Amino acid sequence: MHPHISSYLLLSFCCFCGSVTSAQAENWPQWRGVDGTGISHETGLPTEWSETKGIVWKAPLPPWGCSTPAIWGDAIFLTSQTEEGKLLALRLSAVDGKIVWTKEIGAADTRREAEKRSVQKFHKLHNNASPSPVTDGKTVVVHFGNGDLAALDFDGKLLWKRNLQDDYGPYSIWWGHANSPVLYSAALGRGGVQGDIVISVCMQDSLEGAASAEAGKKAASYVVAHDLTTGKLRWYTPRNTAAEAEQFDSYTTPVYRKAADGTTEMIVMGGNQLDAYDPATGKLRWYLGGLVGGRTITGPVVDGNRVFATRGQKGEVLGVSLNSATADGKELPAEAVAFRHKEASPDSCSPVVVGGRVYTISDQGIAQCLDAATGAELWKERLGGDYKASPIAANGKIYLLNKTGLCTVLADGPTFTKVAENQLDDETLASPAAADGKLYIRGHAHLYCIGK
Repeated sequence: MHPHISSYLLLSFCCFCGSVTSAQAENWPQWRGVDGTGISHETGLPTEWSETKGIVWKAPLPPWGCSTPAIWGDAIFLTSQTEEGKLLALRLSAVDGKIVWTKEIGAADTRREAEKRSVQKFHKLHNNASPSPVTDGKTVVVHFGNGDLAALDFDGKLLWKRNLQDDYGPYSIWWGHANSPVLYSAALGRGGVQGDIVISVCMQDSLEGAASAEAGKKAASYVVAHDLTTGKLRWYTPRNTAAEAEQFDSYTTPVYRKAADGTTEMIVMGGNQLDAYDPATGKLRWYLGGLVGGRTITGPVVDGNRVFATRGQKGEVLGVSLNSATADGKELPAEAVAFRHKEASPDSCSPVVVGGRVYTISDQGIAQCLDAATGAELWKERLGGDYKASPIAANGKIYLLNKTGLCTVLADGPTFTKVAENQLDDETLASPAAADGKLYIRGHAHLYCIGK
């Protein structure tokens, strides 16, 4: 047996055994957890806490960033941008929150003239440290808004580094690149925890019609894969859609699903289009165009044979059936859109789907629950504050975190049931993570570990 295949199988077996022997040993290896859906399979997560109750530890962080922690065992990985513009990768201890090591990866590059569109400018609510790390338990990959993509081992040794702006042209996205990388295992034929390929997306203003653009040259949007071990290019696929100007701009992260033919496909949302790719080759499998709405922040979520996505700039929440999806690059038929829900849709926060129900939170704090099959509204309630973090679900609970440290815990169900409200004294824009029976909330100044 090939040594790479045997090592992946061994790692997979060990992960499986760990999940069987301990219901509270699940890792959170990437943006939105093991499956990229925002669902944790933990059974003992806390529901009540404050600055004086339920805090296992509270660790100061070098300022600042919005990346979600990637957690594997006792290792917590984060990224941050210092006031001097240094871009940092960090490992913290899950035991006590102390910083184990810090590695400087690069320097911030956020120039832009006010009247030009040719280079990115970061929104005041985020910076170069918005993409979340991803790990397979041996290697951690970090990505920054300046294009730096780097792999490190768990001891902090830099394995390789490259810059996607240097490779494929300057980022032209309006408000700062923020897409998180994901892993895929060609050996196992699946995405998620294990991987030998790291995949990144770039969806940005094409600069067509911009006075600052180079004559006759479009800024490219693309999906690209690199070898996890060496950083060498595996494949590169242009992502051409019918979007215009800022409609191309998208800040979403890919998700995986098992297709009807047994293969794994990677789903991407943005640029007024939902589409899927073969993660081993980059070949387009299918697409759904015409989702005109503008720049897209809210990422897609997969639940079985359905995908849920939001058209950009608070457009409709879509429920899309993939029963008719094929691998021949053709567009899905119009009837693949099972429902369109227009009320109180999110602009920034990705949905979470549990038990046949879709939970969303608008940026203005309107929470709602939809039937996943029909899109029918089951309930809608206004919560306190404004929201940027995406909700997570675990053990019959939905966790919704607003910008000022207030986390509302709801019971999963067809009626609105508030379990608790929990306040921390920090600005909280990053989405929460869950691992080993604990919640991790990244604030502007601190990382909180919350447990019983």
